[in-house]
Amino acid sequence: MSSSRHPDSKLNPSQAVSNDSGNRDIYDIIAQRPMTRRDFFRTSATAAGVAITATLGGALVGSREALAAAPMPVSPTIGFTPVPANVLPMTDAVTVPADYTARTLIAWGDALAPGVNWDVTQPMDEATQLKSYGAHTDGMHYFPFPGSQANARGLLVSNSEYVDPALLNGITPASAYATAPLTLAMVRAQQAAHGVNVVEIQKQGGEWKVRKPSAFNRRITGNTPCDISGPAAGHALMQTAADPSGRRVLGTLNNCAHGYTPWGTYLTCEENFNGYFGTASANLTAAPLTSHERRYGVSGSGFRYRWHEVDPRFDIRAPGNQNESNRFGWVVEIDPFNPRSTPVKRTAMGRFKHESAALAMGRDNSIAYYMGDDERNEYIYKFVCAKKFNPRNPAANRNLLDEGTLYVARFNADGTGNWLPLVWGQNGLTPENGFADQAEVLVKTRQAADRLGATMMDRPEWTAVHPDTLEVYVTLTNNSRRGNTPASSNKVDGTSVAASANPPVDPANPRPDNDYGHILRWREAGGDVAATSFEWDVFIQCGDKNTTKVLGATYTPGEFGGQTIGYAGNINGDDFGAPDGLWFDQDGRLWVQTDQQGDAQGDWVNIGGNVMNCIDPVTRESRRFLTSPPNCEVTGVVATPDGKTMFVGIQHPGEDWATNFTENSAWPDNGANGPTAYSTLPSVHKPRSGIVVITREDGGVIGA
Repeated sequence: MSSSRHPDSKLNPSQAVSNDSGNRDIYDIIAQRPMTRRDFFRTSATAAGVAITATLGGALVGSREALAAAPMPVSPTIGFTPVPANVLPMTDAVTVPADYTARTLIAWGDALAPGVNWDVTQPMDEATQLKSYGAHTDGMHYFPFPGSQANARGLLVSNSEYVDPALLNGITPASAYATAPLTLAMVRAQQAAHGVNVVEIQKQGGEWKVRKPSAFNRRITGNTPCDISGPAAGHALMQTAADPSGRRVLGTLNNCAHGYTPWGTYLTCEENFNGYFGTASANLTAAPLTSHERRYGVSGSGFRYRWHEVDPRFDIRAPGNQNESNRFGWVVEIDPFNPRSTPVKRTAMGRFKHESAALAMGRDNSIAYYMGDDERNEYIYKFVCAKKFNPRNPAANRNLLDEGTLYVARFNADGTGNWLPLVWGQNGLTPENGFADQAEVLVKTRQAADRLGATMMDRPEWTAVHPDTLEVYVTLTNNSRRGNTPASSNKVDGTSVAASANPPVDPANPRPDNDYGHILRWREAGGDVAATSFEWDVFIQCGDKNTTKVLGATYTPGEFGGQTIGYAGNINGDDFGAPDGLWFDQDGRLWVQTDQQGDAQGDWVNIGGNVMNCIDPVTRESRRFLTSPPNCEVTGVVATPDGKTMFVGIQHPGEDWATNFTENSAWPDNGANGPTAYSTLPSVHKPRSGIVVITREDGGVIGA
């Protein structure tokens, strides 16, 4: 997208003038955004740790040995003392090293505009939520203001992945939501809490604060109009009775991780969209689920949300509505500096349960994005733009994500790999196999990847690209269905059934019943981001040194059953499990965030609650930098360009779908570095997802 004014806007340029002291006209800011390659390196590149240039010297070619022999960067300094694990009895707090400070910057329900004041003892309503920070923070990126303001003022753009309906609608215990009377107003409030937050922040008097009012602050929700672009736009599979054009959809949902572009836009990734759709059982009796619906996990249940009961748009059997679910599961591009711009779903990048979209930019300005499909036994993808980034002509970059080649990864046993093109007419992607054109290949990305024989992975989540070497890293969170059924049994209607598949172990996914997960890495042939081959290895096998894992009788005797597997992992330093969020800082430190529900029992006795660890990619040394409140996920991390301020997301503290969320956490209202005794809080409180801002007391670079 460009920074030009959207034709549907009702805001005139004269209405976008400064709204507080020192705030220039919004269009002055837009016009001065850094667009040259040099400026991009200095701001967005250092802020997000993406791969901009490489100095491989042609060392990466041809063999497994090349991966080990290729030049590596000097080990980044990791200069902090690790914090202890948050084990039972767990602390309801965010804990960082002693010479660091963590403060809550913003949390669910905090106002984005003057005059908004949500009483957290009451249910959330749609009108309030549309002017307040959304629920369940996930991926995020910092867009600095130009010039000298870069490290003290910017737009923090973050995802709000989902909601806990009972918590939002004020129903206790949480399990009562399943049978509680449901109204459209309740659902509208839930939908308003989803999506993306654009928040202007500034450092004032040494402390970061949200600017209110700000012409930039806005919410993009489950009902915000979005354009559909690329090969699938207007296709029959994207058309509904409400939108016969197939080019305009309401909302973006389940916004998990993210990405960003060198032309200054934000990419939000739609993940578990299937859970919002459902229908009455009688409807499924009359019209059973199709193989396409099953392949994406669409069912009649509506998961925990029940939206289909009061909002026909989410009823998969409502007249003219059978394609509505096809309009979710995409990468959505947003221009944060233009509050009147319309989000755009970029269909060329494929449809699946997207995690992050990590940018790699080659020495010739070629652009690639790496993406995981977050479900057991799903795949890893790469999208290569057909045209190169043009730093001198912003308009030329507006629709770069609409043309290109989508690939899916195959990991070979010898440490090599191939990118298999998902191109109509090739490799069986033909009409006789259910693909009428390229649009259908993209709407049915999973089925196309099945057809090509891609490698099933252990829940591929976030991807990250090293800022110097162009190495790509991916977190493989876990897989409880790995290792006991031949591959030939993992098909239904000719395609994989993902979460219910039980593929055998393979070199890239070497552990059955993979509770702890691992991190994989690869380098493209010749250091070329558009290459179609690569070399890979297992960077880290996660685990808990205090846990012995013995596989049970469900595994074939003589294969894995009864055997003790190496679940201690190979971590050098502080243990962690279920790696999820992943990010490189400007110095090449790898930051890993975890999601194993935050308990300190069973398989996690040495790990405790969820964490963010810092890892040296050369020595693989791991140090625990942050621990979190109970029952939460640590997700989303980014820093200012100078590396001296870090923003970290805390998602669903206290989450408990069976009893009561408030029994497990009072964060952040007990203080970001709590805990405060529950007795000092209001009689009714709500744990709230949010973002903490972390600084060093000496003002230095985080982690150094």
